[in-house]
Amino acid sequence: MAGRFIDKLKKAARLDPVKKEIQLDSGEYVVMYVSPLTAAERERAKKDARSEDPGAFALQLLINKARSSNGQPLFTPGDAAELRNQVRDSDLQKLMLAVLGNEDEEELDMKSSQQGAEE
Repeated sequence: MAGRFIDKLKKAARLDPVKKEIQLDSGEYVVMYVSPLTAAERERAKKDARSEDPGAFALQLLINKARSSNGQPLFTPGDAAELRNQVRDSDLQKLMLAVLGNEDEEELDMKSSQQGAEE
């Protein structure tokens, strides 16, 4: 017998964190690690956002999922107001998109943009 279908799905999910390098408007790069989104994480972020606003949802995902290289959370729930009020909106958008984005596309974009910068 080939095994249960759910086991195949879980094995194929590859939920390990992926390194994301984001270039801020200042030119500085920041690094965070993000694992692919699960349905439970999406539901939790929707609940925590307490709003139907997609921006509030994306901000909640950023707070919940962004990790350091050693797996520690980069933000606490209390950081939401500071992120909204004291971080450039374009930088915040880049961070939120990195959490929401497709891992393979992100990696390709990072490689092509860094090669251009090095030439």
